[in-house]
Amino acid sequence: MENELTASFPILGIAAWSGTGKTTLLEKLLPRLGEYGLSVAVIKHAHHSFDVDQPGKDSYKLRSAGAAPVLVASRQRFALMQETPGQEEPDLGQLIAMMAPHKPDLVIVEGFKAWPIPKLVLYRDGIGDAAILTGQWVEAVALSAPPPVELAASVTQLDLDDSEAIARWIVSWVSAKNDAIFSSAWASKKER
Repeated sequence: MENELTASFPILGIAAWSGTGKTTLLEKLLPRLGEYGLSVAVIKHAHHSFDVDQPGKDSYKLRSAGAAPVLVASRQRFALMQETPGQEEPDLGQLIAMMAPHKPDLVIVEGFKAWPIPKLVLYRDGIGDAAILTGQWVEAVALSAPPPVELAASVTQLDLDDSEAIARWIVSWVSAKNDAIFSSAWASKKER
């Protein structure tokens, strides 16, 4: 059994097959979670090569010339670009560590299905393999129809089209996770 990837903040994976509506749901959830007072960071897995920079821009020229990493900053935002030659897949542990200085209340991880993190699985009837609903790390499922497979008794069932109910579940889940993180930190401190 793999050990859960942990941090000083809760980490929740959003797992689903392409075409289920992960990004659409997150676009609805993020403002709602903000209204509940949560600061939420997102790590999104890309299955292809992508570039946030543009050919011809100074930052692109500098990165192409070998600068690594390149940090581009303005008063409105910054972007850190780091080449990762020879890396087959991104290391989620390293990416989560990069979030720590920002002290989010929650990090939502979109993709990274195989990593050992608690997951909210989205499943739209007829899209992808229903086995995604039965993984060891599944804590809740949001479905568009009755589940096509038997779910573990511990798994919470939600309506995929009810973003408010999903947001409330996430807020409750974050609260429970924070209690567990605090209890674990307290126990470690007492052992010293």
